[in-house]
Amino acid sequence: MSTNTIPCTINGKDVEVKEGSTIIEAMKANGVEIAHYCWHPGLSVAGVCRMCMVEIEGNPRLQIACNTQVVKGMKINNTSDKVKDAVKWTLDFHLINHPLDCPICDQAGECGLQDQYMHYGKYEPEMAEAKVKKHKVVDLGPRVVLDSERCILCSRCVRFTDEVSKTNELGIFNRGDRADISTFPGKPLDNNYSMNTVDICPVGALTSKDFRFRQRAWLLKEHQTVCTGCSTGCSTKVFFNKEGLFRVKPVYNEQVNGHWMCDIGRDVYKFVNKEARLFDAKVSGKGTGAGNGLGAEWILPKRAALKVGETLRANKGKGVALVLTGQHTVEEYDALLGFFKNDLGSDRVFHWVNTVGGGPESLEAFDGLLLRGDRNPNTAGLKESLQKFGIKTQWKELLEGLASGAITTVVVAGPENQTFFPDFKAKVVELSKAPRLIWLTAGKNLDLDNLTGDVTLIPLKSYLEKSGTFVNHAGLRQKIAKGLTIVPNALSLTEVAELFAGREIEAAESCSSIGVGRVQNEATTVRGSL
Repeated sequence: MSTNTIPCTINGKDVEVKEGSTIIEAMKANGVEIAHYCWHPGLSVAGVCRMCMVEIEGNPRLQIACNTQVVKGMKINNTSDKVKDAVKWTLDFHLINHPLDCPICDQAGECGLQDQYMHYGKYEPEMAEAKVKKHKVVDLGPRVVLDSERCILCSRCVRFTDEVSKTNELGIFNRGDRADISTFPGKPLDNNYSMNTVDICPVGALTSKDFRFRQRAWLLKEHQTVCTGCSTGCSTKVFFNKEGLFRVKPVYNEQVNGHWMCDIGRDVYKFVNKEARLFDAKVSGKGTGAGNGLGAEWILPKRAALKVGETLRANKGKGVALVLTGQHTVEEYDALLGFFKNDLGSDRVFHWVNTVGGGPESLEAFDGLLLRGDRNPNTAGLKESLQKFGIKTQWKELLEGLASGAITTVVVAGPENQTFFPDFKAKVVELSKAPRLIWLTAGKNLDLDNLTGDVTLIPLKSYLEKSGTFVNHAGLRQKIAKGLTIVPNALSLTEVAELFAGREIEAAESCSSIGVGRVQNEATTVRGSL
């Protein structure tokens, strides 16, 4: 689209809009509300809902804003009685067969149909015919459920599978009031972007199996962050309350992910919820706090980190190696590398490269849309920090050091999402050959729990519990901000570095907490206007 602008008038206000813009794009760009269902900025124009009616001076008939281009000097309005009446009747037709099941609908509270009715409807219905009954709880695929009765045939989901995922599973079948959205025979909705159809559904027709009936929208808070599912670094929002995190949805970012995200990225919240987390430090064996040299004890992470740091400094870093994964922030890498290089004088730092596809070449894999073979948010940032500190070690040097006894202590940082590291179990066996093992991780793990000998496990904060910078595959630096607290005593690698150096850390800033009780209907104390 051209970057040149042209003058026009919208609802009596003179504005400049991009040349080539449609009326609905011009209205959205200027903050003007307009009724619509089928139009979506990331999809082609369908013009099937007929809700976005506008009046254009000099044109005797109303026009749809989604498929009418703005021309120089055009005078447009969507506030006249003629437009309002057209929108009201169109909305009435959309609701002819729509069930009145808002109280049990997952979309209630964030439904475009509810919003449009309150803004443009509020009429007395004049349709006396019985509603047409359609299929309910239709299993479209592994992640998505359809309620055909709620569907208003906007065709957004069909266009998404045709134009974005290009998997073509969905279509509109039959005619008139018997028309249905469905999958083609033998072709379920089973692509890695299927959940985007739930996001763009303007009603509660398409729902997520994962989120279905788990929470009400008005009981959830949201926090904007960056997806940690791969090196693309999609902009996302996580939705949570005191009971935990419940879903992840994309946020529009023109530079990175546009309007979409993959289904794999939607699962990252599961690995930061309290059920998956390590809550306290576990110290086993001699010399690191267990006392008897045989058993294990659970202690505060801060105390464990201080003890580990005291031991590392006492030995002047002799025989110490550090293993890093690409799932932490640039600031954390710099802090921990600074301690190892400057305080301990050790440059035995190794990058644990996870190969989801089974080989190094899989890191370069790309599905052509968003998902990348490098399932880390900050591999580029880690490489940047290693280069800054002049570290060029190879993994084989770590194995050789363990075999020869030159490396006696291994400190491992990460990973946060263990499912993206298919060799996790093998690495536990490999690295536990060191006489002393210190493992810093956000998630609990049975293989680590079962280790014997001189082992210390210290819980780390998840990406939602700290601030910092991720660098994606293209070198784009993106800031993440702390949004909530899941494990109150967990540490960031920056805090670990401070404690290793024997320095105290400041008390954590207050934040929304998870796991502090069952959520009540807190929204009832906040009243809006109708």
